[in-house]
Amino acid sequence: MPTQLMNAVLAAGGRAPRVGDSVAFTNADPVFPTPFRVGTAGAAALGAIGVAASDLWQLRTGRSQQVAIDVRAAAASLRSNTYVLRDGKKPVSWDPLAGHYPTRDGRHMFLHTNHPHHRAGALRVAGAKSDDREGLAAAVARWDGLAIEQAIADAGMVGGLTRTQAEWAAHPHGRAIAALPLFDIVKIGEARAEALPPGDRPPGDRPLAGIRVLDLTRVLAGPTCGRVLAENGADVLHVAARHLPYQTEILMDTGHGKRGAYLDLRDAADADTLKELARGAHVFSQGYRPGTLAARGFSPEALAALRPGIVCVNVCAYSHAGPWAMRRGFDSIVQNVTGLAVAGSSLEKPRNMPVQALDYVCGYLGALGAMLALARRATDGGSWLVRVSLVQVAHWLASIGNLDPTGTQAELPEAEIVALCMESEGPFGRLRHLKPVVRLSETPGFYARPAEPLGSSAPVWL
Repeated sequence: MPTQLMNAVLAAGGRAPRVGDSVAFTNADPVFPTPFRVGTAGAAALGAIGVAASDLWQLRTGRSQQVAIDVRAAAASLRSNTYVLRDGKKPVSWDPLAGHYPTRDGRHMFLHTNHPHHRAGALRVAGAKSDDREGLAAAVARWDGLAIEQAIADAGMVGGLTRTQAEWAAHPHGRAIAALPLFDIVKIGEARAEALPPGDRPPGDRPLAGIRVLDLTRVLAGPTCGRVLAENGADVLHVAARHLPYQTEILMDTGHGKRGAYLDLRDAADADTLKELARGAHVFSQGYRPGTLAARGFSPEALAALRPGIVCVNVCAYSHAGPWAMRRGFDSIVQNVTGLAVAGSSLEKPRNMPVQALDYVCGYLGALGAMLALARRATDGGSWLVRVSLVQVAHWLASIGNLDPTGTQAELPEAEIVALCMESEGPFGRLRHLKPVVRLSETPGFYARPAEPLGSSAPVWL
């Protein structure tokens, strides 16, 4: 099944199976206690990345590569932030207020409170009399589910009403997403064909050697896209702003291989710096809601005019289409509104998946789209836009069939976790984190630099 699913993923990006493709999958679902085929889904997306890396290597050298994927490692990669240890201790923790809350009409509202302003906003909108879980629960219990979901959205906060899959299928946004592909690659401008840059040692020692990536993303999905590109040799510059909230702990999972710089696009000089960086970039990846960066002059079309031949990657929660396109969302929220959180449980006791499959697979597909678009640009020219969202991944995951997870454990055996991990030393200290899952026969993935805090590097290309 992973091979068939991988080929379908590649087909969504316009890449048909070829004689000579060599991808070996080992192990199988179920891995974790969820009815969804999360290992298969992760393996299919990562296998497609391996094929795309092999294609780029063939463009450089005339040689293809063999690809190997362990389905259990792929499943583990969908919760890779939980395996990070900083000097032997776990750095990642959820805000205690995040989670499910019963409503007056017998439903459940899931609230995301990991960012301080989202936490304060949820308490304010709900009308909580104290800033603890008990106070928030008492406040939510006075609301009907649809009413508080709308109030949270209207206030620009993050939450979602837990639905069944049938309810979501009948929802206007659910219907809009059902009409979309898993992801797409759209031509947004004309440009001459552009060969892959040589990198440090011509013709490049890795598939993405010499490729410059601007990574304007936060949390998990978008940063995962940049990490995969760095893993395959790209120079990834992660651009953030001091005034925007960021869970620093997440960088210990997604920041490997990248440099981190600060720019504030409210400042004209910093905006000019980003434009100059874009002129020298090959990929511009962003994870803000549709239209957010466009309002500051960085729409895909504007970037294509500034730098013909650029590949733009847009990652968001609810996609570019439908009535909820502008809503804020995270993996946990999308699981609930689309019905994934009640599969294998119930509306009375919803339970999120034990993996953040939507985030990580979305990031994998963003990286895959960028790699396919770079290959297309090398042969056909053009500027390209890759579009993918958490909700599109949710629909895809639900569509590939369920299984019985009886007998699985909530966590892998410790010895297996250790075997899947590596250690690196850097500004965060000694980090244990997952190794790259995609195994390439000639250019094994690795991180050329350790993860670093935001703003550690200057906003310049190497």
